[in-house]
Amino acid sequence: MPELPEVETTRRGIAPHVQGREIREVLVRQSRLRVPVPEDLADRLIGARIGEIRRRAKYLLLPVLSGGNGEHVAIGETVASTEDTLRGAPRSHSDGGVREKGTLLWHLGMSGSLRIARLGELPRKHDHVDLVLEDGVILRYHDPRRFGFVDWLREDETRDTRLSRLGPEPLSPAFDGARLYALSRGRQAAVKPFLMDNAVVVGVGNIYASEALFLAGIDPRRAAGRIGRERYDRLAAAAKEVLAAAITQGGTTLRDFVSGTGEPGYFAQRLNVYGRAGAPCRRCGGELKHVTLGQRASVFCPRCQR
Repeated sequence: MPELPEVETTRRGIAPHVQGREIREVLVRQSRLRVPVPEDLADRLIGARIGEIRRRAKYLLLPVLSGGNGEHVAIGETVASTEDTLRGAPRSHSDGGVREKGTLLWHLGMSGSLRIARLGELPRKHDHVDLVLEDGVILRYHDPRRFGFVDWLREDETRDTRLSRLGPEPLSPAFDGARLYALSRGRQAAVKPFLMDNAVVVGVGNIYASEALFLAGIDPRRAAGRIGRERYDRLAAAAKEVLAAAITQGGTTLRDFVSGTGEPGYFAQRLNVYGRAGAPCRRCGGELKHVTLGQRASVFCPRCQR
């Protein structure tokens, strides 16, 4: 399943090719995704332009701006940047007549990907949705399992229940050891499922939770409420380190994930514990053990993680 670094890698890969571009055509080959593709999607999109693409947790948000028919869209002035969103800054609108019509909310599900294609490139099996842009650019959605979706948000996304209940972004100042410590008091659940709770912090999925706990030296089975503030400081710092490194490396290639430009991720070459049950620990040489926590596979080192 694409996790936060893979979604952020996708955002960075497709953004230069689609931001500010006019939507000329919408092709829906398969509308029966996890959320059915809105029937009037083409009517809403054709002639409009795509604003600055943002990410919230594992969702991609593509603002759709009025200002088709050749009107220039100053992307930096119409919507706040992803960095502003992370800081909690409000979105802004320009005064030049360009207004946000709504937002495309995209989720990649378990096997989805957004790629850049060009006119003349024939769709493959499981290529379900195309946004055909000016200059022959195509934003193409591929999803073999159809667990992802593209939906239309008419109102501000903070009112959408899928987004409004999310915790802070893990790379933002709002996520730190103090938050983990405060929210964990009295919790008997294991620390790994606690760290993966999107109400606590978004985007720390199975891969990166396993890796962060290893770096912080914390046993994933330990009760969340029995971990002290100093260790939570280490865990928050480790989660930030792991996610930042994964984004730099283009995500983790598991099965068929590739970025928006078709490049694989390379962070899998640096994994310390995830997917390595029975292998020697890279730190101490001991055998890595496998357990199941919250119905998810967890690998850890009994010597290094306590």
